[in-house]
Amino acid sequence: MIITNSREKILNTIIYFANHTKYCGKTKLLKLLYFFDFFHFKETGKSVTGLDYFAWEMGPVPNDLFEELSYNMKPDMKNTIHDLPEEGFQQIRPKKKFDDKYFSNREMNLLEKIAYIFKEAKADTMVESTHLKKEPWDKTLREKGKFEKIDYMLAIDSEIVGLPHNEARERMEERSEMYRIFGAE
Repeated sequence: MIITNSREKILNTIIYFANHTKYCGKTKLLKLLYFFDFFHFKETGKSVTGLDYFAWEMGPVPNDLFEELSYNMKPDMKNTIHDLPEEGFQQIRPKKKFDDKYFSNREMNLLEKIAYIFKEAKADTMVESTHLKKEPWDKTLREKGKFEKIDYMLAIDSEIVGLPHNEARERMEERSEMYRIFGAE
């Protein structure tokens, strides 16, 4: 059985961004996660967290995580961060320390880089970065419409340097085949 540690990566990524950026509320966190996953996919053909993102009007959103943070935190999330206020700024406040054991060196370097780039940014100023023309969110919104799933393969064609399209597709297919044969956790 293949163990992906996706949930542990999500929880620890939340802790890391909350501890290493200012103004880390729910909206900023979701944008940071998007950059983390899509930049990593662009470089390797694999997302870090395994989250699916959707093209909401105000930007890319991992629906399941948004709903969990907004309405019903699972026990492991409740043990990781404090409850968010229902109104106003929803600052992410960790209860636990960050654990890097779930991350590769490449993932840690990217996590640090994204936190550094957006350290001082507020969510509303990050909107421009997620709304760039011809980037995954924009393409999905224009071609498929609101609330549609953003295909990670769109990251390959974006302006960010990364893997060639065919190599990323091949890696993604191989990974899916392994998960299907061996199972994934």
